[in-house]
Amino acid sequence: MLNKLNEFFSTLITPANDTPRPEHTLQLATAVLMIEVMRADAQSTDTERATVLRILKERFQLSDSEVQQLSALGQQTAQQAHDLHQFTSLIHRELGREERGRIVEYMWQVAYADRHISAHENHLMRRMTDLLHISQADYIAAKMRAKPADME
Repeated sequence: MLNKLNEFFSTLITPANDTPRPEHTLQLATAVLMIEVMRADAQSTDTERATVLRILKERFQLSDSEVQQLSALGQQTAQQAHDLHQFTSLIHRELGREERGRIVEYMWQVAYADRHISAHENHLMRRMTDLLHISQADYIAAKMRAKPADME
């Protein structure tokens, strides 16, 4: 089933000249990074999954079916990926500092969704932030914007 889904999504991503459209590649890279945060702790929760879907829908203005397809492809891609560099380097190359900072904020929203930040999530966030070339100040600002008010 995932192979059929992957083929379908590939037809959306790749136009007739076989060159991937940058916006779809960035969508997939963003989804993979958020999914990696979700997978960082021992148990992914429904709240974390719902947060990933909500962010993808709002950020990229996708329909419910497109969000489901992107999420499924993101899950498959995250499981098959050997490292995060291919995703972070694409985002770093294609997006400006503010946009990369927003992606870090989205990842923190996923991490905070289950109301607990594990040591592994903290480590992963620091590593991805370094790979995205985000400054310490921007990292902290994104983390504070994402932190729920009732977790003070």
